[in-house]
Amino acid sequence: MTASPDLGTAQLASPDLLRSVFRQHAAGVAVITAQGDHPVGFTATSLNSVAAEPPLISFGVGTSSSSWPVIARAEHIGVHVLGEHQQELAATFARSGADRFGQPTRWSTGPEGVPVLDGVLAWLVCRVVGRVQAGDHRIVIAEAVVGDPAGAGRPLLYHQGRFNALRD
Repeated sequence: MTASPDLGTAQLASPDLLRSVFRQHAAGVAVITAQGDHPVGFTATSLNSVAAEPPLISFGVGTSSSSWPVIARAEHIGVHVLGEHQQELAATFARSGADRFGQPTRWSTGPEGVPVLDGVLAWLVCRVVGRVQAGDHRIVIAEAVVGDPAGAGRPLLYHQGRFNALRD
């Protein structure tokens, strides 16, 4: 069931309003990785396909994120589309202070030295082509270099503040 607009209850824009509205938006779950002095990564629900020619993607990253200093300098990043069986992996990469690349995370060094996670639905290694300031975040734009779309399973979704699976 959908809600009819009630303009009498409209709220002025605020961080809380934005969060509340986007809790209604189901998003795919990805993990972004990069290699600095050590591997870094974070869970993202802001992954977008930007263009097919050239093959461009984008994602947002908070400048207060522990991964941002590495992402800010990285020439290449990894993009991993998670499956519904990877809720714990998504939670690990979303948790502040977690040992994201320790056990039980399975990964290897991939093309361009980028950490590539095992068992994902699909992955890309991308060359960063731009970083755009957007409030307390940066929008990173990157061109796909190599990848693999052949993972098995169904995508992991994020909705109403929780990880979810598709339902038929």
